[in-house]
Order: sequence, then structure tokens, then C-alpha cells
Amino acid sequence: MSNKEIQMQRMWQYFVDATVEIIEQKGIENVTIREIATKAGYNSATIYNYFQEVSHLIFFAALKYLNKYIEGLPEYMEKEENPLDKYLLSWESFCKHSFEDPEIYYAIFLADLGENPEELLKYYYNVYQSDLYGEVSEDIKTIITDYNLSSRSRNELYKSVQEGMLSEEAAAIINERTVLVWQGMLITVLNNRRHLNADEAAEKTMEHIKGIVNNYTLAK
Repeated sequence: MSNKEIQMQRMWQYFVDATVEIIEQKGIENVTIREIATKAGYNSATIYNYFQEVSHLIFFAALKYLNKYIEGLPEYMEKEENPLDKYLLSWESFCKHSFEDPEIYYAIFLADLGENPEELLKYYYNVYQSDLYGEVSEDIKTIITDYNLSSRSRNELYKSVQEGMLSEEAAAIINERTVLVWQGMLITVLNNRRHLNADEAAEKTMEHIKGIVNNYTLAK
């Protein structure tokens, strides 16, 4: 890595860390380019040399909050052997953590990040991979590093197809509907359309997801 690349990466991390501090001190809704510039000790124009818009900084900062979810995921996944149960456990863990920090998970998985969010995530993991991966299996690493929620969900679910537990058509329907259920509940909670605490939202979401899975496995 050249000196210029090292300097760019250092500045990049510096602004992301400043964004994390603002989230912790004032909340994610109060993150602005001006606030980040003030915190970091640079002017706003300098930030735009490294980031196209504030949503990208929020996205990168929010990803650091996934550590708690990542650390707990292997334990969840080891509770069961068959892939369909592992699929449900991966969702159970995801729901538990996402409804505890709905703003963070919205920023990562639902907010508008422009045309190429996958490239943003790829760069993030290149910078922070030593902090995030640790000793995890390739299956869990795939779940962690795939920005697209449908893809992350589908990768584990389709092992059930390979083992003859589901048809490909059923797996595709389950995948689409479970993602939509989670998205709908997260937005519902964020918009105060239903007054559910984190545990209640996670439990209600898992009831729907298990119902969807059971419907298609029983119908097979």
C-alpha cells in the first residue's frame, strides 16, 4: 500500500470514527456533515474529498455496531444441525439485535445509499476485516459480509433445497416474504405505528417468519 493510500485510509477512518462519536453522544438522527467536520476538526469540503454524502458516513459508522450481532451469531447457529433450523436461528439473532437498534439497522439495510451500496460494504470490510471476522465459519462470514439482505437470507435457506427439504420455488417465496416481514416491522417500529418494545417486535416478527417457513415445508 502506497503512502497516499495509507493517508487516505487514515483520513477515511478518522471521519468514520467521528461519526460514531456523534451517534453515541447525540443519536444517529443528529449526524450532519457540519457536525462531523466540527468533531473531526476539518472543514466540510475536506470530508467531501473522501465521501460523496452523509448517508455513506452514517452507513460506515453504523456497521461498527454490528459487532454485538456478529459475536453472538456463531452461538445461535450452533444450536441446530439442519439448514432450515439454522436459517430460522440466523433470523432470530438478527431480529433480536436489529430491534434493539432499529435506527442503526435501517441505516445499513434500508436507507438510500445511491447506486452501488455493495461497493461501500466491500471497502468497509477491507479496512475493518480484522475487527469483524475473528474466527468464524465461511457460512457466517457470508451472512456478515453480504449487504443485500435477500442474498444473505437466501444463502442459508438454499441449503435446505440441496438437502431436499424445500423446493426451489418454495425457498424463493420464503426468502422474499421473510425479508419483507422484517422490513415492514422495522419501519413500523421506527414510525411508531405500533408501540412494541425490542423483544415484542422480535417475537412478533419471528412468529410471522416461522409461520411462513412452516406453511411451505408442510405444503411440500
